[in-house]
Amino acid sequence: MALLSNLQNASPLLLAASVSLLSAWLMLLTQRWHGHLSLDSHEGVQKFHTQATPRIGGLPVLIGLLAAWPLMPQKAQELMTYLLLAAIPAFGSGFVEDLTKKVSIHIRLLCTTGSGTLACVLTGYSVQHSGVWGLDWLLGFGVISVIFTALAIGTMVNGINMIDGFNGLSAGSVVIMLAGLAWIAQSAGDSDLAVLALATAGAVFGFALINWPWGKIFLGDGGAYLCGFATAWIGVLLIERNASVSTWAPLMVCAYPLLEVFFSILRRRHRKRHPGHPDRLHLHSLIHRRVSSFWLPALGPLGLNSITGALMWPISLICCAWAVAFAGSTPMLIVGVAGIAALYTLIYCRLVQFKWGIKRRTRELAAQSVGS
Repeated sequence: MALLSNLQNASPLLLAASVSLLSAWLMLLTQRWHGHLSLDSHEGVQKFHTQATPRIGGLPVLIGLLAAWPLMPQKAQELMTYLLLAAIPAFGSGFVEDLTKKVSIHIRLLCTTGSGTLACVLTGYSVQHSGVWGLDWLLGFGVISVIFTALAIGTMVNGINMIDGFNGLSAGSVVIMLAGLAWIAQSAGDSDLAVLALATAGAVFGFALINWPWGKIFLGDGGAYLCGFATAWIGVLLIERNASVSTWAPLMVCAYPLLEVFFSILRRRHRKRHPGHPDRLHLHSLIHRRVSSFWLPALGPLGLNSITGALMWPISLICCAWAVAFAGSTPMLIVGVAGIAALYTLIYCRLVQFKWGIKRRTRELAAQSVGS
């Protein structure tokens, strides 16, 4: 990318990654002192790790962002400042939950949407157009625009939290999405936003080097909320600062976690469960049990955990490639969103209904895994 040929633009990414990596490593070395608060139990419905692990990976990401701030161009610095200030409610509620395990889901939902609202108030940016007839008229009203933006950001934040189930899954996906947003921003001539996206990607990447493949530290709710908010807000800035970029471009980039949210809501409503109730029926959970575990059982628990995370990255890569190729074309982006939704549905249904066209023994093993 031409953006990185300029040392001033590349240095925030490199410093963010280095500081995040070092911070995560230091947290591992000092876990004897904070482990009574930071360790995540390996027991639970959505737990796939085999030993207690620190779940405060959001802190290294935040430290990496703060370290990169002084090296950023002035206008990019301003964007980073507003992002960090607005992220306080989301990151704070998630981080307190990581330490205490006592913050209710309702409070966290309020804080994640609150971060979106705060970002709109601080910067004056909010989604003003959608490319959807009727909705654009409503978005012309300032209050509705801010509410819509806050809800969209809150959805993305919770989507990243939902896919934070295996080593490298959420962090790798976020790095890919931020790289896609940076590419589109640079192509649109918005180098300041591109620098912000790349610096954020660097901070997440530094953490990911400790998280994948060994799973030594987890993002936790605080990290997932920070990454989700930053990615979503950069997406909002992308379309509001660059008229040539379709509103559907960041939607396409972020399609995977957003689809996970909508599928989870529909699935849990169908099963008459609360939308926030955890289960093992996410797409990544099914891939782990019915693809990774069946085809690569010799890898053992840690290997299966990490390979499952990596197997999910192509979804985000496909979404970003399509968004980059058609960033200014709303019709093609709508086709892309519809296509990835159809692909997601097809894969999910086949995993659930055991229609892989392989041996009967496979279906029997999958059926047994549902009850386990």
